[in-house]
Amino acid sequence: MLPNGRKWLDLWRKNVTVTAGGFLAISATTGVAGYEMAKDDVTLIKNGNKQEIRTHAKTVKELLAEQNIQPRKEDYVYPSLHSPITDDLHIVWEASKEVTLTVNGKKKKIWTTADTVAELLRSQHVAVGPYDKVAPALSAKIQKGMDIGVEKAFPVHVNVGGKQQQVWTTSTTVADFLKQQGIQLGQLDRIEPSLHEMVKEQMTICVVRVKKVTDVVEEPVDFAVVTKRDDSLPKGERRVIQPGEKGMVQKTYEVTLENGKETARKLIAAKTLKESKARIVAIGTKTVRSAAAPDRPSSRGSDHAAKEFYVTATAYTAYCAGCSGITSTGINLRKNPSAKVIAVDPSIIPLGSKVYVEGYGYAIAADTGSGIRGYKIDVFFPERSDAFRWGRKRVKIRVLP
Repeated sequence: MLPNGRKWLDLWRKNVTVTAGGFLAISATTGVAGYEMAKDDVTLIKNGNKQEIRTHAKTVKELLAEQNIQPRKEDYVYPSLHSPITDDLHIVWEASKEVTLTVNGKKKKIWTTADTVAELLRSQHVAVGPYDKVAPALSAKIQKGMDIGVEKAFPVHVNVGGKQQQVWTTSTTVADFLKQQGIQLGQLDRIEPSLHEMVKEQMTICVVRVKKVTDVVEEPVDFAVVTKRDDSLPKGERRVIQPGEKGMVQKTYEVTLENGKETARKLIAAKTLKESKARIVAIGTKTVRSAAAPDRPSSRGSDHAAKEFYVTATAYTAYCAGCSGITSTGINLRKNPSAKVIAVDPSIIPLGSKVYVEGYGYAIAADTGSGIRGYKIDVFFPERSDAFRWGRKRVKIRVLP
């Protein structure tokens, strides 16, 4: 009996051991399966890449840490870092990129998740006008380390050929500005300020259009007046022997125009088309004696010709009101400003007489005037100021023989 009983005992112990081992194996398997079943299924979209994850993380922040992701405050995370993990949760994480933004020369570093340059500028509250310069273009995709520049446009006044307008531009030189505006400069044009100067806000850029043209004109030439003594005529009497004829000259001028208006005229050539003919005037010198000698000078007498007497003298110029500049004997005072001429009453001092006027000098009686009657004369001065200084005075005159 004993041996059989021991055999049974050994068999029982063996069965118990096998049963216990199987129980432990089953328990371990069940625990692992339960741990795995306790995980949540989530979807993580990382920088646009999608992946499925099973996790025991309690929050979005923990899940990202499991994925070795330490988000910056500028990164895009959805939902928020403290949101709890739930089954089938979709998490989006987009890393921010560092770029350099320069606006009108002021530079700063920015971390951003913007997709395009336009989106970045909106996020930085940088408004872009229609004339502002942006580089790269607004539609350009944001890249890590990108340099983005913005130049704000400002108003500038432009005067081209006398026509003014206002345009918008960014900082540049005057030369580049004109090129941008399609304004071409002629060889003689003037530009203010200089082409190398920087354009500034509210600056006025002036382009003066300069042009040189040739102008050919025909101008009359006055004839000279030649006087000859004629002893066959009574003294003081005038007789035109040859009436005189104006000539004609062709003159070529170089004319400078600025913005269409003439500013300078230079004579570069002259050609005589017709010669002028002098007017010849005979001046009588024959003395006619009357039975009784007159007490005062007359147009036919000579008793006072070589004598001195006093007259009231005023002054005039070739440009006085109503004056043509040409004397009654044909002398052009405007073309001969140095001539010494007096206006007289021919009944007192015959035309053509040579005289000496106190304070004026030697002169010729070659003109008349409606206000010159009796013992009055009018002395010629080329300058108005000299005529004013002469004024009205009583002077001694000597009629030369």
